Amino acid sequence: MVDGNLLKMAIGFHGHKCPAMPLGLRAGLAAMKKLGVEHAANKELYCICETGFAHATMCFVDGVQVATGCTFGKSNIEKLDYEKNAITLIDVRGKKAVRVVLNPDFQKKGLGSKFVQMRSQGIEPQDIDAEIVDPMIENIMAQPEEKLFKISDVFDYGFKGKKGTFEWQQCENCGELVFAHGIRIKNGKKLCIPCSEYEK
Repeated sequence: MVDGNLLKMAIGFHGHKCPAMPLGLRAGLAAMKKLGVEHAANKELYCICETGFAHATMCFVDGVQVATGCTFGKSNIEKLDYEKNAITLIDVRGKKAVRVVLNPDFQKKGLGSKFVQMRSQGIEPQDIDAEIVDPMIENIMAQPEEKLFKISDVFDYGFKGKKGTFEWQQCENCGELVFAHGIRIKNGKKLCIPCSEYEK
């Protein structure tokens, strides 16, 4: 059973009640359990999340962040924009990983729900009655992992992370400070990416 305080914290972080975020929370917890690891305080874990930028259940990734400690602020999570609800969680030190994907049968039921129908009509999550969304969340939190997800066996993963930098430059056009990875040279000037007009 998932700690109710963790769910409450996740809802506070996310900003509204919806079914996708708790599914991400459960997915992250299931992946950590399978790997035998704990919430990342630093960069002990790395998460590859397959959610996208324009689909009905993107809230999933916020639950994953709360559960695992893999966050965009720590740069130990990335989004592949595959438009799927799946994660690969990597134990960086142990070089092991597991993939967790939402069970299609469970997901199809959710996508046919009144909540999703209302969302597709443009109604914001916070404007949907609690009597519709609360039972969905309670159901998600009560289900066994095997009903919610397909969880792979643990497999080897030779993870190579990107090294962070403390080196910075000042853009010679806008004057803003930029860390080294974001500097581009154009016409002999050190420029930030927007001022250089180069692609990332």
